[in-house]
Amino acid sequence: MGRPFLTALIFGLVFMIAALAGTSRWAYQQGFAEKAGESSTRLALYRSYLQGVLEKYETLPELLATDKRLVNFLQNPDGRERIEALNRYLETVNRISDAADTYLMDREGLTIAASNWQTPRPFVGRNFSFRPYFQEAMEGHLGRYFALGATSSQRGYYFAYPVRHQQQILGTLVMKINIDTVEDKWKKPGDIFLVTDPEGVIFITTKTDWRYRTLLPLSHGVLEMLVASKRYPAASLTPINIIHSKVQDDYGLVSIVDEENGVVQRYLHLRSEMREAGWEVQILSDIKGVEQFVIRTMVAVGSVFTIAVMLILLFWQRQLRLQERHRYEEKSRRMLEDANEVLESRVSSRTRELTRSNSQLRQEITERQRTEAKLRRTRKELVHAAKLAALGQMSAGITHELNQPLAAIRTYSENAVRLFRKERGEDALWNLEQISELTERMAALSTQLKLFARKTSDRLEIVPLHGSLDGALEILRPALVKSGVKLEVRIIPEDLEVWANNVLLQQVLVNLISNALHAVQNQEEKRILITAHRQGGLVKLLVQDNGPGVVQEVIEQVFEPFFTTKEPGQGLGLGLTISARIVREMGGTIEVANTELGACFTIKLKTP
Repeated sequence: MGRPFLTALIFGLVFMIAALAGTSRWAYQQGFAEKAGESSTRLALYRSYLQGVLEKYETLPELLATDKRLVNFLQNPDGRERIEALNRYLETVNRISDAADTYLMDREGLTIAASNWQTPRPFVGRNFSFRPYFQEAMEGHLGRYFALGATSSQRGYYFAYPVRHQQQILGTLVMKINIDTVEDKWKKPGDIFLVTDPEGVIFITTKTDWRYRTLLPLSHGVLEMLVASKRYPAASLTPINIIHSKVQDDYGLVSIVDEENGVVQRYLHLRSEMREAGWEVQILSDIKGVEQFVIRTMVAVGSVFTIAVMLILLFWQRQLRLQERHRYEEKSRRMLEDANEVLESRVSSRTRELTRSNSQLRQEITERQRTEAKLRRTRKELVHAAKLAALGQMSAGITHELNQPLAAIRTYSENAVRLFRKERGEDALWNLEQISELTERMAALSTQLKLFARKTSDRLEIVPLHGSLDGALEILRPALVKSGVKLEVRIIPEDLEVWANNVLLQQVLVNLISNALHAVQNQEEKRILITAHRQGGLVKLLVQDNGPGVVQEVIEQVFEPFFTTKEPGQGLGLGLTISARIVREMGGTIEVANTELGACFTIKLKTP
């Protein structure tokens, strides 16, 4: 059974490869045919839209050229009032027809009246005899022309019609229409619309980088003609980087290098002529959809063949398993009987050993739980002791902070007594109000110290970061004032919140700011910068100082217990160790690094 099966499998694989190749060819043809149909429909709509825009204005110059006011004016152009009246008339016509510009030229090409006569750069007095549309109109035909305005440098399509009197051409009426809106209305992801003039210059395109460029290089004669007619002044007229072009059936395939990133893009290329205007309307459609269709089709067909092969393999394996099953069934039964007897004896022995091991394990678990409980209690006592130690170090500054209000209260009370004796009640009341404000200040300071000093639970909650920082700064305010440090706080946004324990977070902030104060004590200008902002799902809090920084050789040891860079008697080296443990227990991280300013401690905490 094995050899015939292997032969059938090889034949199946060869058939699958041939089928995939044929499917790929069919999918490409089908995909390109559908894409060409869709693109051809959009191209026809775009061409019809352009044709409609031009036809809307095509007959207007001929109709206006028969106006007797224009004929009379060309016969007798003198008179300032007549020129201004004609300018206003053309301005009204231009506004009603929604054209870009409307102007009248004499037989020499000099503009004698224009709708834009009141603009900073009017056409009046300018000679456009070099324009082909004027030359065609003077020959008695409707002139058509697309170019950039010689005065405004704005794109436009020009219609020009001769103004006659008794078969004599007196001048030309020109109407310029704006076609900039055409590009905005036809922008579509994956498609590039473009319109080329008879010389092959792209003047309308939904890809602005290609404007005033060409699909093929222009000859020297064509370039000289475009320069002489001032059709595209200051335009590069360089060709697009087409590296491959192929014509297939009713459409073409082109490969173009994207000049921004150097990536080669492949497009389906269709074109259609607008013979009246002398234009060629073209569309380039991205064929990524076709390639994806081919890939999906190949995957689908390949999946079907793979499933079929897998089913065959499964059926073959099932037959082998059935044979093996019958062969080993009896042997397994005998082996199981023997193994069962051995297993029963081993189970009995192992049961006794497991009973003893379980008893020992329960004793070890109980002992470990007691040890962990002691460790937690010791850790809390150590945190509380560190807070009391910090309060002790700040006691001198706090005493000074309390002595100032007490001295002021004594002065205000003595003044109030004297003022009452002199029957100056209002002044005495003012002194009493000052005493009340001073007592509130002392109460706020003592309340903050009590909150900081008390023991706290490990429960985490939503904590306003600004509130915790204000509490820490209130505790350290005497030391900050005494040191003369310049403290700057930037919390963006102001209502930033974190998951933390308020009291423990204050203890960490007090410790970091105290360390920063110690670091800048010998600096000529003492600066501490505290910033905070969101970073993803975290809040990043930085405490920086302009001190000498941390020595690089010992920067990895700053969070180790009893490590300190302070003088003997100024610290135990536990502050940063406790702070790091507090931050970790709140689900955050703390790091230290040297910056251009000095040392920088970075804390990252979760945000609600």
